[in-house]
Order: sequence, then C-alpha cells, then structure tokens
Amino acid sequence: MGVLYLVATPIGNLDDITLRAIKTLQEVDIIAAEDTRQTIKLLNHLNIKKPMISYHEHNKYDKGKYIIQKILEGNNVALVSDAGTPAISDPGEELVGFAIENDIKISPVPGAVAGINALIASGFSTGRFVFEGFLPMNKRARRERILFVKDDPRTIIFYEAPHKLLYTLKDLYELLGDRDIVLAREITKKFEEFYRATLSQAIDKYTKEKPRGEFVMLLAGVDESDIITTNFWDNMTMEEHVMYYINGGQSKKDAIKQVAKDRNMSKRLVYNHMLDKG
Repeated sequence: MGVLYLVATPIGNLDDITLRAIKTLQEVDIIAAEDTRQTIKLLNHLNIKKPMISYHEHNKYDKGKYIIQKILEGNNVALVSDAGTPAISDPGEELVGFAIENDIKISPVPGAVAGINALIASGFSTGRFVFEGFLPMNKRARRERILFVKDDPRTIIFYEAPHKLLYTLKDLYELLGDRDIVLAREITKKFEEFYRATLSQAIDKYTKEKPRGEFVMLLAGVDESDIITTNFWDNMTMEEHVMYYINGGQSKKDAIKQVAKDRNMSKRLVYNHMLDKG
C-alpha cells in the first residue's frame, strides 16, 4: 500500500517551503488539497504537475474514504491545506484517523504553522502555551471556551476571522479583563503586522478601522501568583461536607469516600472524625 504524507505549505510567502516538501509533492501520485484553486498556485510556482483531489471540511468523510482506498491500492498521497500544516485548524484529523484504522503509514513533512510563528515574535512566554484555534461561532459556546482558559497561566493562541474579530475581542475583555494581547496578521507577507496592545486598546482600534485578513491572537496568561484556588467546601466543616453529599443522594459510605478525595485525606480519617461527632 501507499503512504499518506502530511505536507506543510507556506502561510504566505511562497518561498517558505522545505526541500523535502517540494520533493514529496514531486514524487507522490496524488495531492489532496483543501482548495485546489489555492494549491495550483503553489504547484505552478514550483513547476509541479500532479492529479489533485478536493478534500475539505464539507466532504472530509466521503472523500476521506476515497483517498484511503487510493492509498490501499498503492498510491502515495500528499495532504495539503490552503496554508500551513494540515490538521491544525484545517482538515486532516479525520483522514489521519482513517489511515490509522487501515494500518496505513503516515509521514509528516514539517513546515510553517501560523500560530507558532506568531508566538515566537510576540514577546510573550514561549516556554508554556496553549493552542485554542478558532473559537466556536455560537456566542454561548464561545464564551464558555473563553471562561475555560480564564485562569490559565500559559500564553493562549487563538485564530480569528476578520468579520468576527471585534466580537471576540469584546468577549475576551468582558470575561477576562484588560489583558495584554498581540494581534498578528499577514505573517511572512509584505504587509506583515504585529500589533501589541491591551484588549481595550485593540477594541478601540478595530472599532475605528475594518480588520483585514485572518488574525493570530496571542493572549497573555494570568500571573500564577494571582490565581486563587477556592473550593465549595472551604468554609464547610467536615460534617457539613459529608452531609452535602448525603443530601445530594449519596450513601454515607460514598459521601465519606468523596469527602476524603476532595480533601486529599484517607477515608479512615474522615470516618473516624464522623464517629467522634456521633
């Protein structure tokens, strides 16, 4: 059988492609592209002519099975997205899953990732970071995701489309406060920009001017010394803590077990304490 190659392509400047990626695209039998109209520009730049298959978010299951069949028949296939590394906020995750199910060899061909390039130029901590990609379209789901990372001390990386940028900045400001942020756009291109500001300054800027191009948003994590961990049982006595679970429908035995887990104590200590209290 053939091999599935995951080939990273330039995120802007067409010269940002590795020699191995070029060789792989020259040698595979088929190229599976997120948008064949975009990929043909790169192939023409590299003077490569290969059969292409359209593989994108809306046909990833049907075309994914077709691509797997082609590989099982002995064809080597290169998966590329419009820009950057396949399966990172782009189609590819499901295809990799299908390949694993069919014992197909998967070979990554490394290259550019917009989020990483924005991170290293941001000035924020690069030692620890979390990648969130695109936030959900649904407002409630988007706000829930933001709250999920509220107390994260790591640098947080988001992607955002221009027409949603201002809404997302306002949600971040409302839910997280006035954090430092870096907004990167047109990375590796002629008009590359890194805008360093606070959330309130960014909201003011993009209220006055229309955002253009997709953005990488890098948000400063919280200072670990400012994180205050609280538990609902902090102000409860141990008896009240046990009764909380009993009133919630648990048996006394299960309630004691849960309290011991919550308080990082042995079950026997909790049990003996309850005996002492009668």
